Amino acid sequence: MLTRRKLIAGLGIGAAATLGSAGAIAAETIADLRVAEYCITPRHWPAGLTLDIAVLADIHAVEPWMPIERIRAIVGAANRLKPDLVLLAGDYEKGLAYRETFTRTVPMSECAEALSELESQLGVYAVLGNHDLWTCRGDNVRRSFAAKRIPLLENQVVRLTKRNWPFWLIGLADQWALPARSGGFIGLDNLPGCLAQIKDDAPAILLAHEPDIFPTVPDRVSVTICGHTHGGQVAFPLVGPLRVPSRYGTRYAYGHIRENGRDLVVSAGLGVSGLPIRFGVPPEIALIRLGLPSTHENDRSIA
Repeated sequence: MLTRRKLIAGLGIGAAATLGSAGAIAAETIADLRVAEYCITPRHWPAGLTLDIAVLADIHAVEPWMPIERIRAIVGAANRLKPDLVLLAGDYEKGLAYRETFTRTVPMSECAEALSELESQLGVYAVLGNHDLWTCRGDNVRRSFAAKRIPLLENQVVRLTKRNWPFWLIGLADQWALPARSGGFIGLDNLPGCLAQIKDDAPAILLAHEPDIFPTVPDRVSVTICGHTHGGQVAFPLVGPLRVPSRYGTRYAYGHIRENGRDLVVSAGLGVSGLPIRFGVPPEIALIRLGLPSTHENDRSIA
């Protein structure tokens, strides 16, 4: 996410130090948590099927910025939305490695225990993020989620039904799983293999950590749901985000993007990485309401 060099260049060393301590904590309180609601009717979506999906992305569990008490409060806020389905979009592990002396890692066992209190009619499903794979190759999350019976999808699909309306949920493995020697990352994602597991024409929802997969997502997928970008984590009026971790720059930074008739929702997420700062991009739970006319002010279309 946001690098130390980028922040210092824009704000100065003194401002960085201030925001990195008390200012960051003040900005990241549960009182600032918002719900970003997206009402979307994807192309070819069945008439009569409505589906409310709560999305929790980029928790990055670490004290003092994302302690277990705050994760529990976020879970409570999500439960009050009474969603049909809850999706966890990856990055449960912390992303503040260079600040080891100022942080306490929240064990993934504690994070999973809090997330196991999530409630929805159709269940809770998760994918891994890049920071999860960069920490013990994801085994901390796999082991902890399995102990709490939170399904973790890695290039797997599951068929769900709401009031006799079936649909498929695709959980994609991470695209930035392993650093490549030549630069960039080696992904574990296999979208064609996921699509081959779908056995009928019921609509499909894709859950992927990074939005960079979106240009290759076929029309067969009704909507793609992602996190990873944090909406840039730091964004200024008229300037926008300072940095978005995507090879497409700000194209998929945040919100509901409709591109060539296909729908993508990118959540700004909940936690922080790189530096413990959020500015102009509040932490959020995304509530995606499928089957309703689009009304969200952040909607934008790309022809």
